[in-house]
Amino acid sequence: MVADMDELPKTGESEKLLATGMMDGPHGLIASAVHFDIFTLFPQMFSGPLSESILKRAQERELCAVALHDIRAYTTDRHHVCDDTPYGGGGGMIMKPEPIVRAVETVLARPAGWSLPAADAYTNLPPWDADSATAKGDIPIILLTPQGRPLSQTVVAELSRYPRLALICGRYEGVDERVRTQLVTDEISIGDYVLSGGELAAMVIVDAVTRLIPGALGFELGAEQDSHSPGLGGLLEGPQYTRPHTFRGEPTPDVLLSGHHGNVARWRHEQALLRTLHRRPDLLMHLPLSAKDRAFLHQHGWLAE
Repeated sequence: MVADMDELPKTGESEKLLATGMMDGPHGLIASAVHFDIFTLFPQMFSGPLSESILKRAQERELCAVALHDIRAYTTDRHHVCDDTPYGGGGGMIMKPEPIVRAVETVLARPAGWSLPAADAYTNLPPWDADSATAKGDIPIILLTPQGRPLSQTVVAELSRYPRLALICGRYEGVDERVRTQLVTDEISIGDYVLSGGELAAMVIVDAVTRLIPGALGFELGAEQDSHSPGLGGLLEGPQYTRPHTFRGEPTPDVLLSGHHGNVARWRHEQALLRTLHRRPDLLMHLPLSAKDRAFLHQHGWLAE
């Protein structure tokens, strides 16, 4: 389940186990495939998405783990200020570098699963050197920003290979540039639009990466047959049908009821080609299409040039 700030063991033998990526689960020591450290000013925003459906089951099975870290808890001033007006003027507020960098470096210097106890927030913080970096170099530190590289299924697969990911959720008019230059190792955007903060983008990454963890989905090959996935060669998934056979006069295609697996597979592949042609023809220019696929697409109006 979601790691709260004062629920996880912090020291002793438990910390040694966490350092190896192992947790003391109901069936003995098991490894969490991916651990997410999320740094945010609004940790309560994650309670709904992380406690339902696939993400809930994946955490219960300890296939993934999520620790939420309140950036504000790492402030030391009287009013716990995390933002300030921009130098040079302009509207909005900018997130200050110190609370973000201190939070990330403090957490990543410790084993996966560690969180600052609620009682220690603001006043009893672990030692931190403001003049030298202490974050682990092998953990991706990702800033969620509309300026980042676009999130795609290929990027999701790349992220799923890491045992631990750090996600920083920006707010207001963005973060101080020195967070980028001195801490962040990657920047990711979930689309060419602007959100109120990086929290929703972080949820998208957690969901997308978790789906690729073996055992997270009910159907073992489900993620391989989704749109943009290797199982479909990067194509969009074609139409799907279930009962009833006919709805409002529209019947299910006969081929799906034929029991002929070869014909069903061929029909689905052709439908994936057509759906991609009609909805995302730009994708076809970059996919490893066979000569047969190209001929089929040409028959349906595709102009490769």
